[in-house]
Amino acid sequence: MKAAVMFEPHKPLEICEVKVRDPGPHEVVVRTAAAGLCHSDLHFIEGLYPHPVPVILGHESAGVIEAVGSEVTYVQPGDHVITCLSVFCGTCKNCTAGRPNLCLNTAVKQPPGQADRFVWDRPEKLNQFTNLSSYAEQMLLHENAVVKVRKDMPLDRGALIGCGVITGFGAAVNSAKVRFNDTVAIIGCGGVGMAALHGAHIAGASRVIAVDTNPVKLQLAAKLGATDLINPKDGDPVKQILDLTSGGVDHAIECLGTKRTAEQAFEMLAIGGTATIVGMVPFGQKLEIHGADFLRERKIQGSSMGSNRFRTDMTNLVELYMSGRLQLDDWISNHIKLEEINEGFTAMKEGKVVRSVIDFGVTKF
Repeated sequence: MKAAVMFEPHKPLEICEVKVRDPGPHEVVVRTAAAGLCHSDLHFIEGLYPHPVPVILGHESAGVIEAVGSEVTYVQPGDHVITCLSVFCGTCKNCTAGRPNLCLNTAVKQPPGQADRFVWDRPEKLNQFTNLSSYAEQMLLHENAVVKVRKDMPLDRGALIGCGVITGFGAAVNSAKVRFNDTVAIIGCGGVGMAALHGAHIAGASRVIAVDTNPVKLQLAAKLGATDLINPKDGDPVKQILDLTSGGVDHAIECLGTKRTAEQAFEMLAIGGTATIVGMVPFGQKLEIHGADFLRERKIQGSSMGSNRFRTDMTNLVELYMSGRLQLDDWISNHIKLEEINEGFTAMKEGKVVRSVIDFGVTKF
């Protein structure tokens, strides 16, 4: 099969011939149908986060089950699935406490460099990324890294649910717990930010403020439920929001992953407000926050993959899409081939797309 391999940061990905191993007792082989280009992958390409190389990146995907291990009962060949990096064991302390996205079992949620699921004609080990590696025509996964979905769900839209949608929507609904009549600011309107915005709107927020420098993304944000649009090029976004709301927002959800925007999320809060940091702030950077601001019960927290329980949450999101309530069709800026992946990341860096999706030609969308 073909796969896009990162040999070192700051270098283009290379298309290589590789194979997946035969599935173990609790593993499945997935024929990849679609994989989204996510900004998180770009962080690794640009060396902002470390990872053993060579590695097949990619973590936002959907496909069709091709083979299953001897102990697998949840899916069978032919099933359509969405993948999720929040692979879980179901028995550890966090899983049994209802937080499977934070599974502690390293035999299932294998840390970087541990998995050995690929074979190729080079001496060095080819590493798996986030227990998935979606930028390949096939994936070998633990069975608890997939959720079975209805076959009339378009798999390119399903791929978006696998990361961007569950991360953003879940950040608003699960992590921040946005409630009816809350005021919410979304910093960064890429795929994850757009999902957070849409989630806050569906949850009943009275005011959803979209913050982005890209006018095209702000237009889409308005279509998905934003009540107010803020462009930082027009002035300090914190001041704009404090003036607009007469004191700040109940929730600020940061989806860019920079030190300054994470700090701004905290600065734009109303008394008792909560800042939820979704974006991946570069490894090693620290945030600076005024300690006195905590006296008014302002809070800051992280969100990992939208605090998901993905086998429940993703099937619910699929139903929301199929019923017309979750708007995903406008998110996909273009479909590309695997061989066009480097051009896709260039378009992302230049702010030309919300999401590019690799079409592996398995199904018609």
